[in-house]
Amino acid sequence: PHRLIAAPIDEPGFVVSGITDQGYLRLQRLPQGGNLPLFNDLYSAEPVKIGTAQHGWTNGAVAGLSLHLLPQRVHPPDMADLDNMYVDVGATTAAEVRVSGIDVLDPLTIDRNFFEMANGRWTSPAIGDRFGAAALLELVRHLDPAKLKGTLTVAFVREQWLGARGLQRVVEAQKPDELIFVGRLSRPTVPPGAAQQSGSQAPVPSFSHAPGSGVLVGSDKPQTDLAGFAAELKQLAGQNSIALNSDLSAPLLPRSYLPQPKLPERTVHLAIATAWPSTPAEFIDSHDLAELTELLETYLQGSAATIEIASATPLAEPSAPQKPATAPSNQTILKTLIETYGASSHEANVREAVAHLLPAWAKPQTDDAGNLILHWAGNNKGSRIAVVAHMDEIGFEVKSIAAHGKLELTEKGGGLPAYYLGHPVLVHSANGIHPGVLELPDGWDTPDFRWPRGRALAFRMDVGARNAQDVDQLGIKPGDFVTIPKQYRKLQGMRASARSFDDRVGCSALISAVWALVPNLNGRDVTFIWSTREELGLEGASAAAQKLAADGRPPDYVFAVDTFVSSDSPIESPRFADALLGRGFVVRAVDNSNIVAPDLVNKAVTLARGAGIPVQYGVTGGGNDGAAFVLYGSKDVALGWPLRYSHSPAEVIDLRDLDALGKMVAAVARSW
Repeated sequence: PHRLIAAPIDEPGFVVSGITDQGYLRLQRLPQGGNLPLFNDLYSAEPVKIGTAQHGWTNGAVAGLSLHLLPQRVHPPDMADLDNMYVDVGATTAAEVRVSGIDVLDPLTIDRNFFEMANGRWTSPAIGDRFGAAALLELVRHLDPAKLKGTLTVAFVREQWLGARGLQRVVEAQKPDELIFVGRLSRPTVPPGAAQQSGSQAPVPSFSHAPGSGVLVGSDKPQTDLAGFAAELKQLAGQNSIALNSDLSAPLLPRSYLPQPKLPERTVHLAIATAWPSTPAEFIDSHDLAELTELLETYLQGSAATIEIASATPLAEPSAPQKPATAPSNQTILKTLIETYGASSHEANVREAVAHLLPAWAKPQTDDAGNLILHWAGNNKGSRIAVVAHMDEIGFEVKSIAAHGKLELTEKGGGLPAYYLGHPVLVHSANGIHPGVLELPDGWDTPDFRWPRGRALAFRMDVGARNAQDVDQLGIKPGDFVTIPKQYRKLQGMRASARSFDDRVGCSALISAVWALVPNLNGRDVTFIWSTREELGLEGASAAAQKLAADGRPPDYVFAVDTFVSSDSPIESPRFADALLGRGFVVRAVDNSNIVAPDLVNKAVTLARGAGIPVQYGVTGGGNDGAAFVLYGSKDVALGWPLRYSHSPAEVIDLRDLDALGKMVAAVARSW
């Protein structure tokens, strides 16, 4: 016989459909139809890659709403609507975009990492679109042509998501006697009128098997007993101790107004289960993939190679930087701090990185609250100055471990659910980092789903554990912290994208300023504070303020260096927070925790302009660490830099604003 074994190699994503005058990309999803629950939502404020003909894959960030700018917005944009999807590549004009090589029709997909979870669970975006190709590659690697009967064609087909066009072409060209399609189960399309017949929302077909179920046979009709070719494979699987079950899936060839080739009578769709299908958090069980490959090899040549699945080992925390001999660049400082993890209450690694990045003469101390403090002793003349930036980032903490092995989490700082749920996450334990995924809420794949808010939202993490004992063996304990994977990504020009610019930019500005200063500030009393637990309510700064007051030296002025959440974004209202990226640091004159007196705003602006430092000022949302010092008589002069898409995995800054901020902090220390 002539056998055809085919696996798809495409995945759902987007294509650039337009470029705005301001340099943002507009998108159209491919496939343009189909049942892909929350697909658009889960791209919001995420790092992405754009494929270009000239330069390969380049970095971008999907625009997202900033949490601090949402209060009082009655009807914020719906991120599921393609009309509200923009991609930020760091350009400011359409011409800059095209000079970079990006053009209309270029493909765009979410950036991804491949993570090994416990018990052989593997996670990555589009892994459900890749396991078939992986199985076929392993199959070809082990096949002995002398053992094959008849003719075997192995095909890696394109455009499966666009009407199975590649599969149709191969079937038409090869006219095989037998077809084995190896690829993900597809959600059946809800027939027209189903909603009216049911009297409510149209029913959403769901898959009945989870990872760990072995090999699956996809069928467009519920089946209890397999027949024909599928029954033969089930019998063969049973003889080799391979689990094989059937599950619901759309037909291999969708309905079409075009003529379609006739599939062979002996056609079967083989798959394995994916959890959270077609989301960034989807995962498979590698043992299922091994069994699928074993079944194919055994069917074709009577025997199969043994595939060993190695146990995952914890990932290492990024190491602390080497002590620099000369002043590092601001970008080097920032990249190092960005790629160091430290959720609120778990800032130790960030504190160590900050201390290592300071010049050798700087001898900071750690206080009881975990703050890192560098003090220049004064001679009781002039004003006492404090400058504070926070080391923590938003994340989660393991609250408890359920009997079924899921981690129950509590938030450490706030973010929009779509930016984190349904994505990979990392739990940081004493023995290293363990990858997993944040589960989506119940009903996530129903047509009327709405994101829960506040206390209605539960955070559960799956690390691949089957029970609480598995979790204990992994070394994960309550109190461990959880973060989203992150990486510093260069965009066009002076722009960059990453998670936790809030407030690693502020921390970097203080480090940069220390390198510009000297051990003796001519008798000025200046204290730099890298604080803890700001996202939980300014806790570290409050402890530092109380201690300084108790010691009889509360600062006369405190400069809180934190984000100026900016509306410089295509989906925000310019009504307020309208500071522009690349135009300099910002005097954060009004926010939710403080109002800077107009004369102090003017003084800060005058100082900056006199030193040739680009400066802006304005009103934004959120609080700042300086507010904790006001109780003890300090005047809070908040400084920041413009940030797009705050508290998201794809925050965007302009490095020129960091340069300006570092110079301003040094100027304040010398002469305020």
